[in-house]
Amino acid sequence: MKVYISADIEGVTGSTNWDEANKTKSDYAKFAEQMTKEVKAACMGAIKAGADEIWVKDAHGSGRNIDISQLPKNVMIIRGWSGHPFSMVQDLDETFDALMYIGYHSAGGTNSNPLSHTMTTDVRYVKINGEYASEFTLHSYIAAMLNVPVVFLSGDKGLVDEALKLNSNIKTVGVKTGVGGSTISMSPELSLELIEKGVENSLKGDLKSCKINLPDSFILEICYKDHKDAYRYSFYPGVEQISQDTLKFKTDDYFELIRATHFIL
Repeated sequence: MKVYISADIEGVTGSTNWDEANKTKSDYAKFAEQMTKEVKAACMGAIKAGADEIWVKDAHGSGRNIDISQLPKNVMIIRGWSGHPFSMVQDLDETFDALMYIGYHSAGGTNSNPLSHTMTTDVRYVKINGEYASEFTLHSYIAAMLNVPVVFLSGDKGLVDEALKLNSNIKTVGVKTGVGGSTISMSPELSLELIEKGVENSLKGDLKSCKINLPDSFILEICYKDHKDAYRYSFYPGVEQISQDTLKFKTDDYFELIRATHFIL
């Protein structure tokens, strides 16, 4: 069994403030360690379920957060950024049996995590077909395009609710809840236990039932915090500026949407 894990930090247990996600800040190290532990727990659960090949994308910030010395020997880890539009699921393809997410967070424009954002903090929100879109949604539609099931997610409870709307069969662990600028988190030790067991159970289940339906067409809407960015990116082919700070892009081809976000987000 070949599985893919994409990992972020704003949805790991306890992370609450941007200093805890910033490599240059003193608070960062312990949350990078927690990110590593949660990814390792996911890997151990996958191995117990029979995975013999595990790919991990370090998908936060510089792409250099996970302590690779802590990972099992059958793990291939992708660090840094290639520049490919698949971004946080770089090198995902049809050969994978399942995609999983660790440490993911709610979408920009939502209030269920103090660190909510979508791809960048320079935008207020990203919407697809009128709904707030998270990094989970953006990349799960890539998985749908490739016919790869999305079987597991850990992160904040707001994102868990979003994921289950896409497919109620996805196994989830909501490690924390955002309340204004605060979080209420389970203990780090418990999160590791639940992630390991959740991943194991997800991979032993009916993988096909976890495939996400890809819409037939797409309307991408991006609202920028700075109107100058909206003007600048309005020159991307096919983009329409619908207000001083908001752009719209329509397509029937999801890769074209992803390619657009790669240049205008």
